[in-house]
Amino acid sequence: MKISGFIISFAVSCALVPGLYAQQAGTPAGGKWVEYQAEDPMTAAKKVRFELEADKILRDSEGKAKIILYCVNGKLSLGDFHPNLRLGRPNHPSFWEGRPQMRVLVRVDNKHSNHNWNWVNGNFLAMDKDTVRQLIGSRLFRIQFDSPDGPEIAEFSPAGLDLAMVKSACHLKPEKP
Repeated sequence: MKISGFIISFAVSCALVPGLYAQQAGTPAGGKWVEYQAEDPMTAAKKVRFELEADKILRDSEGKAKIILYCVNGKLSLGDFHPNLRLGRPNHPSFWEGRPQMRVLVRVDNKHSNHNWNWVNGNFLAMDKDTVRQLIGSRLFRIQFDSPDGPEIAEFSPAGLDLAMVKSACHLKPEKP
């Protein structure tokens, strides 16, 4: 519950603090990635957000799915998958704290693996750090997840990301699957 509360608090603070990522134009970060920078007015924390939109709109979706990486003071705080449609029910309890999770199938280039990502209020899934490391160095990234209407697959093309920018902002290096 402690980490889940942090995830929700962090996401809400990024959305509600005036001036923090406020409707500013992002800068290209290589490939299809966009970078947004802000400074927290109270703590002076340097916050950087990297966004990658899906290649196509999912069925019954209001927009393209997104992957968002949040970095604070040079460290990755959160990697999110926002499908922009209702998620199915969580289907896996966390081993440590009983938080709801969704089992997803991830394809990174030509490798497949199953992951249990934290299901946050049915709005998005919090990715694990190893998957984020694999994502930033890949050419092809797909996520199969459950929606109320059955399985959906979101496709992303992460190639071209400026890895030096990510290393500087998030202290992350790519990892092979």
